[in-house]
Amino acid sequence: MMFNEGYRDRVLVCRDCNNEFTFTAGEQEFYARKGLTNEPSRCPTCRSARRGGQQNVSRGPRDSRDSREQHEATCAACGRQTTVPFVPREDRPVYCSDCFQSQRPTRGTREEARSYGSGNGGGNGRNGRGGRDRNDRYERRDRW
Repeated sequence: MMFNEGYRDRVLVCRDCNNEFTFTAGEQEFYARKGLTNEPSRCPTCRSARRGGQQNVSRGPRDSRDSREQHEATCAACGRQTTVPFVPREDRPVYCSDCFQSQRPTRGTREEARSYGSGNGGGNGRNGRGGRDRNDRYERRDRW
């Protein structure tokens, strides 16, 4: 069902490449429905090129993650040579991917995690918080 009866295709000029592009009635309707008040100032080609450079800003584009600087290290568990994306330190063990997976503690289910913190009978114990207090939190943190 099309509701773009009040909209007409408009020709705009891209602010980056100065080429003309059409801001269609369907796009205008979409902008209005999303509450966008400004019309696009870039053509679809320049918009997609601009977005492509800004994806995953916190980690960089996916391709650059694969090309991060790698450092040689010896696995502390099996002794194999491996590469890691960080500078290994002498005081911390480094594991190959296989040994790292076996070193990680297994995670229980959510239900197990809920029952873990409900010590002291599970009621509203000492402080009205299900029997837990600050000391319990610190003990749990030290165990992990």
